[in-house]
Amino acid sequence: MFNMILQDKNIIVVSDKQNEHFFTIRILEDYLINIKSSTEKKITLPTWTITPGDTELPFEGLSRYDQSNFSCPQYEISEEQHHIIIKTKSLKLIIDKEDFYCSWYDLSSSYKEIKIMQDRKTGSYQHQISRNHPTCHYLNRNKNEMYFGLGEKSGKVNKHGRRFRMKNIDAMGYNAETTDPLYKHIPYYLTYKTDENVSFGIFYDDYQDSIVDLGQELDNYHGHYRYYETKSDFLDYYVIAGPTIQQVTTRFSHLTGRPTLMPEWSLSYSGSTMQYTDLPNSDERLLSFLDQCNRHNITIRSFHLSSGYTSIHDKRYVFNWNYDKFKDPKSFGKAYTDQNVELVANIKPTLLTDHPLLDEVLAFDGFIKDMNGQPLLVQFWDEKGYYLDFTNKDTIKWWQSKIEQQLLSNHVNCTWNDNNEFEIWDDKALVNGFGNESNFQDYKAIMPILMMKASREIQQKYHKEQYPYIISRSGAAGMSKYVQTWTGDNYTSWHTLKYNNAMAIGLSLSGVYNFGHDIGGFSGDKPEAELFLRWVQCGAYYPRFSIHSWNDDGSVNEPWMHNEVLSEVKQAMHFHEKLKPYLQSLVIRAHEAYQPIIRPTFYQFESDINTFEENEEFMLGEHMLIAPIVEKAQLERTVYLPKNNKGWIDFHSGEQFEGGQTITVKTTLQHIPTFVVKGAEIPVYQDDLKTIENLKF
Repeated sequence: MFNMILQDKNIIVVSDKQNEHFFTIRILEDYLINIKSSTEKKITLPTWTITPGDTELPFEGLSRYDQSNFSCPQYEISEEQHHIIIKTKSLKLIIDKEDFYCSWYDLSSSYKEIKIMQDRKTGSYQHQISRNHPTCHYLNRNKNEMYFGLGEKSGKVNKHGRRFRMKNIDAMGYNAETTDPLYKHIPYYLTYKTDENVSFGIFYDDYQDSIVDLGQELDNYHGHYRYYETKSDFLDYYVIAGPTIQQVTTRFSHLTGRPTLMPEWSLSYSGSTMQYTDLPNSDERLLSFLDQCNRHNITIRSFHLSSGYTSIHDKRYVFNWNYDKFKDPKSFGKAYTDQNVELVANIKPTLLTDHPLLDEVLAFDGFIKDMNGQPLLVQFWDEKGYYLDFTNKDTIKWWQSKIEQQLLSNHVNCTWNDNNEFEIWDDKALVNGFGNESNFQDYKAIMPILMMKASREIQQKYHKEQYPYIISRSGAAGMSKYVQTWTGDNYTSWHTLKYNNAMAIGLSLSGVYNFGHDIGGFSGDKPEAELFLRWVQCGAYYPRFSIHSWNDDGSVNEPWMHNEVLSEVKQAMHFHEKLKPYLQSLVIRAHEAYQPIIRPTFYQFESDINTFEENEEFMLGEHMLIAPIVEKAQLERTVYLPKNNKGWIDFHSGEQFEGGQTITVKTTLQHIPTFVVKGAEIPVYQDDLKTIENLKF
């Protein structure tokens, strides 16, 4: 039997008779309730992801009990013989005191309470199953539920029936339909109940390796269920009411921190390839690339400097300039910035065993350690090495000093935080823990957050710029506060083009808004002409627009790589540049109102049940519907136009259509099908790319 042992304002603590298990319930907003489960009264590990709105996040993190940035509304509470009932304007939570089972209700309907979530009565939490069972949370599962989110995950948009691991790894060449895990750790998903037309979200504030099963597992003893299982010794989850998908999405984004703005130039085409910096004459080749862009009249505003600039022989050594390839880094950097192109330098959080700077870090004990307190030797990309410990203030200081000395002072003004999955497979690895030595695995998922935060801060300080440009491959919930990202090292295929768009929806419904894909594919052979063109045309609608590759056949993905479609590729790239005012308005909207840039059609038209059908279409903001071409030699494309009161207009032809119907459009190589809500205004650049006009539809 569980009973209340504390009620202090918006905090309620419930414990069993033996005081062996504690549940802390916090009523933070009318739409937000937090439950913590632990064998201790308080969880000592801080949070780095619960940073509502503009909450300042120190490197050391925040107390998991901090409520200073929540409204902590009034609520009703009653305790009966068998139940504790907590009620806000939006949520009702009924706790079965017999063994602590939770039932959740949405109160937004004016005529009935809607049951939205139920703990599995045959065992939901660890204490109900076995002391030897991992920390877990089992919930009933309804076949009429759809599950969205989990950040960057493979497969269809609706994740019902899938199991995923939260374990950041370097999944180069992944299958975008089936590979798991990938690069990011966001144990959050949104549930949409089709029978009740109501949505809610659940977020597990946890940084250990974990599993989210949304119906792949089946056990006759328990009925239909889903679960979260973690290696952590506590459970800390947040329930977010809607009832709409838009409300749940923006509320989760707010919970994990305001999405940052980026420099306007970051929306332009960004050149990138690993091949250039691996060449012996890298600086010359990179400068000639700018000449080629100018010759083809392609606007480029940044270039991602791959890690070959740090090489010694065939290995990478972060912060080391290869002076054979780059004879004068400062002059090279200035040559780029003089042409109004920013360099974004690749940096990695690992030092190889023969790194020239190894002794500097050893001197202040700046690496992640093994159980005996020695630097932990692990497998990295091209050799074994040591991961930097970003829970050590001296490591952060060293990292920032090297960014300033080796990059910023050489006109390399931006950082590309890469290979930062922190793949440490030792469960007994140790970190400094900001002076409180701790288990690495408790911090694993937020190590990329600490790394990108360190990089961002030195860029802000050096340039005196509030919103610098930083990119990171790996990350966790809340990463949007600091960086732009992308979906990692994808594989060149039509299949990837299709499923990367579904992956984009998962990110957008998980609070990560500013991102893109490696256009053309990163690994595999070079893309054929039509595939490359369609990838560019699709990528033109994303806020991150970068052609990046490390092709297996030694080729390089460049805008001019296929002469037979060069005209159409240049047209698409020019269109992306013209679209920047609209894209920038969406970046600002994300920052101000926590709304995604890339959206599923059901986000905008939730009342139209047809928008929940799986397809490759997506919304760019609230006005534009994009229908990518993801099949070879496709001569026509069916498109479902959601129901609305105004109708739709073909962006390119001007033809008008009513909503709520599926149409068939002929495809050409000139563009991909694009539609705009009738009556909308889309700000774009005129052909001079200087003057903004509002296109009225």
